Amino acid sequence: MKSLTKMTIGLASTLFASTAITSVAQAEDLTLCWAAWDPANALVELSKDFTTETGIGMKFEFVPWTNYADRFLNELNSKGKLCDLIIGDSQWIGGSAENGHYVKLNDFFDKEGIKMSDFVDATVVGYSEWPKNTPNYWSLPAFGDVVGWTYRKDWFEKPEIQAEFKEKYGRDLAPPATFAELKEIAEFFQKREIDGKTVYGASIYTERGSEGVTMGVMDVLYSYGFKYENPDKPYEMEGFVNSDKSVAGLEFYKSLYDCCTPPGASNSYMGEGIDAFKSGQVAMHMNFAFTWPGLHKDEAVGGDKVGFFANPAGPDGDKFAQLGGQGISVVAYSDKQDAALQYIKWFATTDVQKKWWSLGGFSCLKSVVEDPTFEASQPYAKTFLDSMAIVKDFWAEPSYASLLQASQKRFHDYVVAGQGTAKEALDSLVADWTEVFEDDGKM
Repeated sequence: MKSLTKMTIGLASTLFASTAITSVAQAEDLTLCWAAWDPANALVELSKDFTTETGIGMKFEFVPWTNYADRFLNELNSKGKLCDLIIGDSQWIGGSAENGHYVKLNDFFDKEGIKMSDFVDATVVGYSEWPKNTPNYWSLPAFGDVVGWTYRKDWFEKPEIQAEFKEKYGRDLAPPATFAELKEIAEFFQKREIDGKTVYGASIYTERGSEGVTMGVMDVLYSYGFKYENPDKPYEMEGFVNSDKSVAGLEFYKSLYDCCTPPGASNSYMGEGIDAFKSGQVAMHMNFAFTWPGLHKDEAVGGDKVGFFANPAGPDGDKFAQLGGQGISVVAYSDKQDAALQYIKWFATTDVQKKWWSLGGFSCLKSVVEDPTFEASQPYAKTFLDSMAIVKDFWAEPSYASLLQASQKRFHDYVVAGQGTAKEALDSLVADWTEVFEDDGKM
């Protein structure tokens, strides 16, 4: 999951703005800053073991996703001492490294024998490295996340629906292998009556205010052949961001929105998507993997009624997915860096990571996710692995907020508001992003 996020699902109902483990209260108490959501509850429970083992108390500052980026980026930019440890968005790595907000961890990792090769490769690049694809580490991968799909398995398995679908499309109704198949399934379910209720094809991201529509659009564009820049010439975007393949992907996303989403879906992100799925409105649901444990446990739509699948392939067989998730960093302005590093060392161990997964955290440690028993540990475990193997991420540049604001406007104006063409939207995005990088002196 990314920053600047609008969350309306009440996941943090059991969290206080500041939570403390009070079994040990001393000067070395650490404060860990993160978002207020279900995985944070799991981290509180997990961290009790750290306090028991070390005698170091843990306090937590959890902020709702609506305020997460503003609150903690302001804290970092002001060189505040609230946070000793922070689980920051993957997009913050570039700015936090270049502005000195995070402690560089290379020497510590070497001293303690912590190897980045022990973590899922994509999470190291996405959450820890700056510059990207260089061995410069500013965080430890903490929470793996990726955009994937849930579907109403019980609807898919209804004999009468199976028969009708096969007669119409000449194949069995099953999780789609391609985006073309996904749209066919969405069209098939759109405004269908199931169990006396009108249902719809799919919930996808369309939200304008933070990052929603960008996360959704990019989740599709990657598989259509979109590239952020010329692989041989950084920041050269003409012909890559706005390539014919990128245009086709954006046109597809708009067509999916137009044909197959439920009423009132013009500003939908994670919370709205969960609501649509849990209320029985949609057959398929685009969302980050962090939602899967809760949906699986849901009394109305969970258990045998819900299934999971990784992002489908594009027209040429390419298959990628939008990375979410975060790394955990030591804040450079903390007066308790030694104790904070002790927490990092503890968190990186296999036993702790196994428990993290069992409590609902999404571990990035290979010894956990590559264990032969992992796939059978949860119904969504294999989909998580398959998805994390195909991730790509949005710009992690220090100016990512400006880059994100531009994509939010261009994508929402075209997909939801119906302004102009896909080509015009992407041409304008190239111009927007070029201006940002020129201002940064990178072009």
